[in-house]
Amino acid sequence: MVQMPVLQLDNVVKKYGEREVLKGLNLTVNRGECVALLGPNGAGKSTTVSLSLGLSAASGGQVQLLGLDMATQGHLARAQVGVVPQYDSLDPDFTVIENLQVYGRYFSLRGAMLRERAIELLGFAGLSDRQDDAVSALSGGMRRRLMLARSLVNGPKMLFLDEPTTGLDPTAKHGMWDGLLALKRQGMAILLTTHDMDEAERLADRVAVLNGGQVVALDTPRALIDAHVGTQVLEVWGTAAGTYLHERLGVPLAELERRGEMLFLRNDVASRALERIRVERPAEVECLFRPGNLEDVFFRLTGRALDMQLNDGSEG
Repeated sequence: MVQMPVLQLDNVVKKYGEREVLKGLNLTVNRGECVALLGPNGAGKSTTVSLSLGLSAASGGQVQLLGLDMATQGHLARAQVGVVPQYDSLDPDFTVIENLQVYGRYFSLRGAMLRERAIELLGFAGLSDRQDDAVSALSGGMRRRLMLARSLVNGPKMLFLDEPTTGLDPTAKHGMWDGLLALKRQGMAILLTTHDMDEAERLADRVAVLNGGQVVALDTPRALIDAHVGTQVLEVWGTAAGTYLHERLGVPLAELERRGEMLFLRNDVASRALERIRVERPAEVECLFRPGNLEDVFFRLTGRALDMQLNDGSEG
């Protein structure tokens, strides 16, 4: 039996006046799947989420959430999803458990059923012993876990997450990830927008790279890395790293990818350069040899790497 996607965008176009923000975007999210949206600012990520939630109307194409057409039945679909925004929107005038209970009333939950649901979610978030505390007494990680718990009050079938771990320390971040992975195992569909490439690689079953209002690549994190970057990356920096790589090692300029003051080589070119650097040990060059990752894919596909330029023997 073919599974119906929880979220489906078919050839979606969005225009603001003459400016076309989305240009025939296609995307699906299935039950028990996390899809991460990656892309530079202005690529169309926020617009995609807004259309998916029916907060704005598509200029063309179709958006369906839970089998409902968002152009006509958006209010019915929104009642069955959860949203964790990037910024804290907890009510400081209520205790931890009251934040869940007040939010639950928007979904017609009342009395003992609502309190039972709130207590259950506090257990999930690891906040059972803080239920009567003021929100202001919680750490940043606890507040984010409470935001996640609040988004689950209505028993949603899909979660929309916008930078869910922004500002968290590594311990709190991993705790948040564990909770999201548990939800995914229970069948939750998740659409994640993030600038944290490690987060996308750990949580996402598939990654959609947006650029210029279109999905320019869509696959598993590992498949994207293998297809667009490869397995080996050499990061090189130093006072004359570009000159050394190009003039002394003969690395073609087309093989030098610049990101700020860092230069990046891939695969066989990276391996050969590393061998020479290890033998020659140039004082003006430092390097790091590592596996390819999603950040490399991001730069490769969105064109954010700067062109290599050499001026009078120095880096430009």
